[in-house]
Amino acid sequence: MNNIEFAVLDAIQSIRFPALDFIMKYLTYLGDAGILFIILTLLLLSFKKTRLFGLVCATALIFDLLAVNIIIKPLVARARPFTFRPEILLLVKQPVDFSFPSGHSAVSFAFAIAIGTYSPKYQLWAFVLAALMSFSRLYLYLHYPSDVLAGIAIGIICGYLARLVWRRRLNYQ
Repeated sequence: MNNIEFAVLDAIQSIRFPALDFIMKYLTYLGDAGILFIILTLLLLSFKKTRLFGLVCATALIFDLLAVNIIIKPLVARARPFTFRPEILLLVKQPVDFSFPSGHSAVSFAFAIAIGTYSPKYQLWAFVLAALMSFSRLYLYLHYPSDVLAGIAIGIICGYLARLVWRRRLNYQ
């Protein structure tokens, strides 16, 4: 499996160019520590009209934090791909935590599913952002493809679990 994953990462490295480097770094920075999604959630919580949707998003982010950062990353303890390829020029500071699963992918997809309780239009934009952010993790050689896929799956589950928790208040099944 690792050979296939490195082949994918190396293929992505072949499309690198300065403008895309800048975009991918920016997308990754937006997802660092889930800060963008925390800010958006706090904004939703700040207004009475959107507070319930903010609670759904906050619940999804909490589920994601527990699953990814507290349980799975320390349990699996997978080294990041750049540790095996020191010749790769990293465009961002080396993360100090483990690789599996991708926290950026998980938090962005958890938020995307959760925000769908508020608006399908916003959910579409959130999915586009989540997909681009997830790709940035591969582009920057910070995660294996399986890390990103697992992060996406975990994020989707966390988002749906949050919706399930708040289902009665949202008036849908």
